Amino acid sequence: MSTGTLIAIIVPVVVVLILAAVALWYVNRRRRLQQRFGPEYERAVRRTGSHRSAERDLREREQRHDQLRITPLAPDARRQYAEDWRRVQQEFVDRPGEAVQHADRLVTLLMHDRGYPTEDYEQQLRDLSVDHGRTLEHYRTAHAVNASAGRKDATTEELRGAMVHYRALFAELLDGDEPPGRARGAERS
Repeated sequence: MSTGTLIAIIVPVVVVLILAAVALWYVNRRRRLQQRFGPEYERAVRRTGSHRSAERDLREREQRHDQLRITPLAPDARRQYAEDWRRVQQEFVDRPGEAVQHADRLVTLLMHDRGYPTEDYEQQLRDLSVDHGRTLEHYRTAHAVNASAGRKDATTEELRGAMVHYRALFAELLDGDEPPGRARGAERS
């Protein structure tokens, strides 16, 4: 075989291999984001209108999150928060609207004590989505009911549902451990 023939065979093979490697890398990156963010991935796609824009947004969230100092609670603080949550749940029996407002404040305080910025609700959602994407819809729903409760527009059943939703995020935040499948400092694609 002549050198020209070898080059004509090798160059296309190398190009195909490079394209396959790039495609595999892209698919793995998308899969990693889908696994990490859960339903938040599809929500970002719907909001931005494209997978590429959503993935850019989610990677920016990861980069910001990596700059935060998210820490587990000390055992005493964890016990105190658990006790505070029990009191909020007990309050629900007599004052459901106030209990939901207290649950919101307790979840926000817990976020703050874990190291999440809490000044802006939308930024809270973005920051929480990195490690709590699977329970974030609970927080959105509870927050919306809490707003309705503030206007005295929420039914007792909606308030009960809000407590359940707050509890889902509260339990994850209280635990303080990394979500399953994520090791701190793991390399990102």
